Amino acid sequence: MLTCIIRYQMDPTKKSQFETYARNWGQAIPRNGADLIGYYAPHEGSTTLAYGIYNIPSLAAYETYREHLSADPLGRENYEFAQKEKFILREDRTVLRIASSPHGAAQ
Repeated sequence: MLTCIIRYQMDPTKKSQFETYARNWGQAIPRNGADLIGYYAPHEGSTTLAYGIYNIPSLAAYETYREHLSADPLGRENYEFAQKEKFILREDRTVLRIASSPHGAAQ
């Protein structure tokens, strides 16, 4: 299992636009093959950092998911919305695998 973490630097005056964007991905991402953990908007501390986090079984599944998402009508609409509204200033995507599993006390 792989986890994709998207780190956004956003315009703090456009938080409501980011929240709309996040809700749209909340529909599009799961139906295109990824297990969405969630989108997170600033609440306390930084007013410019936001995150999107989802799991995907493999790099091959990730590539297929990206193809499906780019063809999804809501996915395309959401990408265009972000381009038009310019609330995302920077986006960094990292794909990680868990290194601490299994969790818990050693036997």
